[in-house]
Amino acid sequence: MSHHGDHHGADAADRRELPAHIANLLQRQARSADGRAADSAGVPWEGRDLSGGGNPLHTFDGDDGLIAPQIQEAQDRLLAGDLDEAGFVESLQGQRLFVPVIATVAEHGHAPSGGPAGDKEADIALVTITSASGRPTMPVFSSVESMTAWHAEARPVAAEAERVMLAALAEGAELVVLDPGAELTFVVRSPAVAALAQGRLWTPSYRDPQVADALQDVVDQCLGVVRLVVAPGKGVATATASGAPVAGGGSGPELSIGVVLEPGVDAVDARLALASVQACLHAVPALREKADSVEVVLARDVG
Repeated sequence: MSHHGDHHGADAADRRELPAHIANLLQRQARSADGRAADSAGVPWEGRDLSGGGNPLHTFDGDDGLIAPQIQEAQDRLLAGDLDEAGFVESLQGQRLFVPVIATVAEHGHAPSGGPAGDKEADIALVTITSASGRPTMPVFSSVESMTAWHAEARPVAAEAERVMLAALAEGAELVVLDPGAELTFVVRSPAVAALAQGRLWTPSYRDPQVADALQDVVDQCLGVVRLVVAPGKGVATATASGAPVAGGGSGPELSIGVVLEPGVDAVDARLALASVQACLHAVPALREKADSVEVVLARDVG
């Protein structure tokens, strides 16, 4: 991510309203029984205080800016090995997250309203970054503290997860990364982003019966292939910043497809079979929709 600006630009962000398309995407829908803005459980946000002296861009007046208890519990369970990546993604449903916005300051060679040349005009933009694999990614945060530790000039805009994921999709992001730079960073993959945006549960591709059924059709088309074995890819797991293993939140291959060949197939035919499976997979709609990234490997038939 590149950011050009100065302190004046950051101050300008505090005074300006969000651009309409961002505000509409992140507009909160939940209300308490008496019509006040509320969290996903219907508890009004009034009376809570966002640390840091207030923030006009912040859409939840009185929010304390801390991580939601449900997300904190899910993080603890994930680190303890009591929760998998699907369970962690489910824990984000309806929870308040923070999206960073940054004032971008553009230099103008001439002033549009007749002022002196070289005036600076501040605008506000959602932040997108590029992942290590080159994919457009939107950073989001569970707390104001984790966001400001990541980028001191970013300003938090609070919205529930559904709205945050809708905004990510609208910005063309393929991944959403929760708390980049923190002890626990969790990558939400594109099918999970779409599921959260639609308010539905996400089933990882390696557990999805529709994916398994579609792969059976591939077996029938590929000579020498006995069956395909579905498993989590090696990129599902990740680690904390201090090196503790985490069973989810990685950004590498999500779905591993093991190709089991007929007995006695030689090396040449094995390569041809793998290439045939690869070619057939490109034509499987269920994989395009439900799998974020796929690796194809030779597998032994163990049963």
